[in-house]
Amino acid sequence: MKTTILIVDLQKIILYYGFAPISDPEAVKLWQKTLCESLGLKGRIIISKHGINGTVGGNMEDLKKYVRATKEYPGFGKIDFKWSDGTGNDFPRLSVKSRKELVAFNAPDEIEVSRAGITNGGKHLKPAEVNKLVEERGDDVVFFDGRNAFEAKIGKFKNAIVPDVETSHDFVAELESGKYDHLKDKPIVTYCTGGIRCEILSAVMINRGFKEVYQIDGGIVRYGEKFKDSGLWEGSLYIFDDRMVQDFSDEAKVIGECENCGGATNSFRNCANVGCKDLVLLCDTCYADPSHSEHKDTHTRGKRHAQQVG
Repeated sequence: MKTTILIVDLQKIILYYGFAPISDPEAVKLWQKTLCESLGLKGRIIISKHGINGTVGGNMEDLKKYVRATKEYPGFGKIDFKWSDGTGNDFPRLSVKSRKELVAFNAPDEIEVSRAGITNGGKHLKPAEVNKLVEERGDDVVFFDGRNAFEAKIGKFKNAIVPDVETSHDFVAELESGKYDHLKDKPIVTYCTGGIRCEILSAVMINRGFKEVYQIDGGIVRYGEKFKDSGLWEGSLYIFDDRMVQDFSDEAKVIGECENCGGATNSFRNCANVGCKDLVLLCDTCYADPSHSEHKDTHTRGKRHAQQVG
């Protein structure tokens, strides 16, 4: 009697970052590229003198090998790897780059990094601590979105401030504009997808006189895993790969509005014009008409593969 062995290719995606001093980013870039290629992983990784920021996908067992190997690097041992459903094919290729910043705030000298992470950023709050802060301080607590403005069109914390920024490059000028100066004495909770943008944003805010700045430990991802859609988050999470949208439960509220008819939707679509990198928030009915996907000045900026995030 023949025995049949069933091999299951269980695919996952991991999102992660780690702040630690890196003396030779190019060497770490080559090591990471070689490691990922040997394991058949695809995704995007950025290395800088401040650490690593990545999201990669592939076979679950290969991802576990990647995690073990990456944690062996000095300072990377405490990285929080966030697992989600998806495949390596949600990324077009493997991209490993060395840059001045892990996230392009255009403020590479504003953060201070040790093997313990950023030393001059906001205080980390676990998801339950975020809710406790709101229970204790009420409406004084300000949620401050640390993502690109378009991401908040489909999901954000209730009553959050969404700065008018197309990319992270815009945050410094936005904060220095004076429009948020009245918040400098209030408790501010910054948030972003996985936490890395808020690590930097909170430091930038503190450097500009904001006195009580927090960040959600693990970002929206960890908060959503903890409270699903029964907490202070509402809507869907935008993610920068072919999945584009992540919901934390079947009860996720649809807060996005179709750019054509105003109907409820959380679906971003690619602009139909060749060379156009815009995104269009369209319901299924309007998307069925190709003219609604053509370029317009009102479209959202920033195609999903345009940048590294977290």
